[in-house]
Amino acid sequence: MKFSYPAEKFSVARSNLMLPHSNGEASSIAHAFHECSLGLHELDRDELEEVAADWVRKLEELMDTTGIADPDERGTFAVRAEQLSVDQKIELSRIIDELAHWFERENRDEF
Repeated sequence: MKFSYPAEKFSVARSNLMLPHSNGEASSIAHAFHECSLGLHELDRDELEEVAADWVRKLEELMDTTGIADPDERGTFAVRAEQLSVDQKIELSRIIDELAHWFERENRDEF
């Protein structure tokens, strides 16, 4: 049960990245960022395997909103999502998918 909440949140984040993006790709990414941030909020990083901890570090780098200006008050995740390169979007999608699978497997193995 220790990974049930992150498993749920990363599953939703992965779904947000799937087509179609009815409100635009950046909006879908921003929603995925939000779900990931919820899933990571109270996560005990010491419980993660090395590979999962690595994915989390890379994800947090991609999600980092430090220094991002949001004069239109759309949300810093939305602004950050618009700044991602194609390569970063590919990496983001892969990392979220890997973490969703990892949390699901760990959650399932607890039973």
